[in-house]
Amino acid sequence: MTTSIDAGTNHATTNGRVPSLAVVDDDSGFAGYLKTFLTLRGYEARSYARGDELLAALQHGEPPDIVLLDVAMPGMDGLQTLKALKEARPALQVIMLSGRERAQTIVEAVRLGAADYVVKPDDPEGLGEIALDAAIKQAIERSRLVSEVTHLRRQLSDDKSYAFLGWGSSPAMQPVARLIDQVADSDVTVLVRGESGVGKELVARAIHQRSTRKQRPFVKVNCAALPAELLESELFGHEKGAFTGAASTRVGKFEQANSGTIFLDEIGEMKPALQAKLLHVLQDAEFTKLGSNTKITVDVRVVAATNRDLEEMMLRGNFREDLYYRLKVIEAYVPPLRERRGEIPQLTDFFIAKYAQRYNRPVTRLSNEVREGFLQYEWPGNVRELENMIKRFVILQDEQLVRRELSRSPSVPALPSAPLPARPVIDRDIDGDDETEIVAPGESGRRLADVARTAALTAERAVIADTLRQVQWNRRKAAVILGVSYKTLLNKIKETGLERR
Repeated sequence: MTTSIDAGTNHATTNGRVPSLAVVDDDSGFAGYLKTFLTLRGYEARSYARGDELLAALQHGEPPDIVLLDVAMPGMDGLQTLKALKEARPALQVIMLSGRERAQTIVEAVRLGAADYVVKPDDPEGLGEIALDAAIKQAIERSRLVSEVTHLRRQLSDDKSYAFLGWGSSPAMQPVARLIDQVADSDVTVLVRGESGVGKELVARAIHQRSTRKQRPFVKVNCAALPAELLESELFGHEKGAFTGAASTRVGKFEQANSGTIFLDEIGEMKPALQAKLLHVLQDAEFTKLGSNTKITVDVRVVAATNRDLEEMMLRGNFREDLYYRLKVIEAYVPPLRERRGEIPQLTDFFIAKYAQRYNRPVTRLSNEVREGFLQYEWPGNVRELENMIKRFVILQDEQLVRRELSRSPSVPALPSAPLPARPVIDRDIDGDDETEIVAPGESGRRLADVARTAALTAERAVIADTLRQVQWNRRKAAVILGVSYKTLLNKIKETGLERR
């Protein structure tokens, strides 16, 4: 062995402790060399002469964070040991060691779940040691992420599912967590409010999981996903022949949610006529299917959510006042992600591990520069925007894509000092290949609420128009970038008077 061992400082820890590594090699000289190599870098190291020795040790003690496993060993060789290790501990990070590179062995090791494959370091310049050191650090990072996502999934599976967003450690979310604890075991109706993508559904699910109904159904209905006539059938069901296309009897969501919880997402998109029928259900706990006169009685807890200004909608006659007060027995406000920046690192790691497993991709860590950019970014699409950005990064394995998205942070123009003119304003793309018409609303008067609404519409039009131009009016792609549903974006385009010429 000609490589000299230089002591280095290891700053990596696993759950606040020094990472432990197991060396499996029948060559006692090389195993001793590796133990010294690892100890000088701050790791805890143990060595085993055979694979079955390590497997036996795993049955009686705490498993190591990383295993350095020799490929060529008598009896149970490295690949056989690797297979047994992954069957016993699927999340265990195993680095294969070999005296030389063999393509067939590398392919088989990766197929069996090896984290890496490193040629044994024996070069005088220490290049082999550098490669081994890098492989160990990457494996430790993957082990940390896997441990964190396992912990998060355990939290999701228990009755405190709101821990997923780190609410216990986020000052902005602590009032929401307390409110969930206070109201979960009652049957009062809860209205969850907040911007699109902040996690309103998670609040609804946390309320359900903390309630006495947690063993019963949790049924979600997106009120913006269907036109009014289909939404009524979705909610209350229909009899065969009730309308054209009703080929069979349908059980509605309220009936499916009987004895459980129904979550009415985007309740502000529901048409007034259907609001009246919903109000009747809230008051009397009964309804009739379309095409039927038979009353159905249900025991359902209702949690609704919206990102709309229901108070303004009431003033304009678009939302029933009596329904508003029926829904708003208890109100929970979920702050935007920009007010909960302390959650961003935890969410980032959670989504990386989640989608790496789902799409069979490596658990790749984002650079510190990008992570710092996450903390500075305004996140107009909130947690949903972060999740989608991480999903694309995991699938494409391209950090530059994330950097470009962060650089396109939408800016909000200055608020107007006077009412908007009634005439149309044409906003043309500077390169002349696209044209968007922004039709300004008429005089809105001098009431403060009107001035605020006009200013908000101006800001929304500018951001939506700019995004639509960037994606050549691909509205589905624009909805993803803006962090809203496709239906909400269509409503906003109509509301702000945007047209493509």
